[in-house]
Amino acid sequence: MLSPAGLLLRGASRCLPLSRHVPFVIQRLALQQGLNRLFAVPVADGAFDILRDRWLCLKVRDLQLQWFLTCTDAGLQVAARAPAQVSISGNWSDFLLLASRQEDPDTLFFRRRLVIEGDTELGLAIKNLLDSLDPDDLPPWFWTVLQRLGQEQKLRAAS
Repeated sequence: MLSPAGLLLRGASRCLPLSRHVPFVIQRLALQQGLNRLFAVPVADGAFDILRDRWLCLKVRDLQLQWFLTCTDAGLQVAARAPAQVSISGNWSDFLLLASRQEDPDTLFFRRRLVIEGDTELGLAIKNLLDSLDPDDLPPWFWTVLQRLGQEQKLRAAS
């Protein structure tokens, strides 16, 4: 019998590929609001200032999705296209492992499961920023769900 996290991952594996068909305006609205709520404390503390006047292209290869992110006085902003200085790409399950801290970021990049292209110094600074974010700054329910999903994904990858 599958755990709740296993059921959620199974559903995500089937539903997430459909997200590329969601109009970008809806993707942008959901991502921008979600990111700014989740990272409200680090954004307010200036942790994301490395993205001021610079753009990160985030590519989720297996979902055929990409977004461009920057940081402004209004917070994190998402665009459909921008002159990106750096790109980070990978499959959604590898981003899940990174976000849930179930896999070491250096390992994911060393094994080329996540790839930095462009300004590697900026890419490494972003990787270090993500690795340094304090889970205590996230809503507790979100961190708990993220950890459980990451643990389940790690078990799946190991078997």
